[in-house]
Amino acid sequence: MEDFAFYFQFGWNHIISTEALDHLLFITALTSLYQIRQWKQVLILITAFTIGHTLTLVLSSMNITRINSHFIEFIIPLTILFTGIFNLVQKDDNKRNIKLNYLLALLFGLIHGLGFANTIQFMLSSQQTIFVPLLSFNIGIEAGQVIVVLCLLFTEIVISDIIGIKHKWWTKILSVSSAILAIFMCVQRWPF
Repeated sequence: MEDFAFYFQFGWNHIISTEALDHLLFITALTSLYQIRQWKQVLILITAFTIGHTLTLVLSSMNITRINSHFIEFIIPLTILFTGIFNLVQKDDNKRNIKLNYLLALLFGLIHGLGFANTIQFMLSSQQTIFVPLLSFNIGIEAGQVIVVLCLLFTEIVISDIIGIKHKWWTKILSVSSAILAIFMCVQRWPF
């Protein structure tokens, strides 16, 4: 149980800390299109992201998939930039766009999972079994993501319902802000 708590806390801290700005920005950009009334769509979206990052986290931790960490750390902000731009060019929330959002969340989750694996890889080498550490690390990440998403959705309620700013402007503000910060991260993490 001690191992579970340790790796859960490690995963939680990886998402909640300021060092996880790239993952926080991605979750922000990814969910900025949605309102609390669309909680089912948000749940599917986050589940798609979770499936993607869990798959590559497991494959990388088992040494099945290996990609240069400098390259992955550069690609992660590209996923944020692309998501922010994608949000800006979407005209409505028709079923085709929603399904495309789910697909992008899954694909970009694969990339983020490789980033998570880079974080935990050094700790797993001394473990005889990786199941409990990976499971608890992943649950910690998910708990952190749920808190972030809930905060964003409830902030959107305050912004749109109480302050009166339209949801489309909230989406644009979050998407543009995330994209600009992602550009700075790309420059800082240039791997070539």
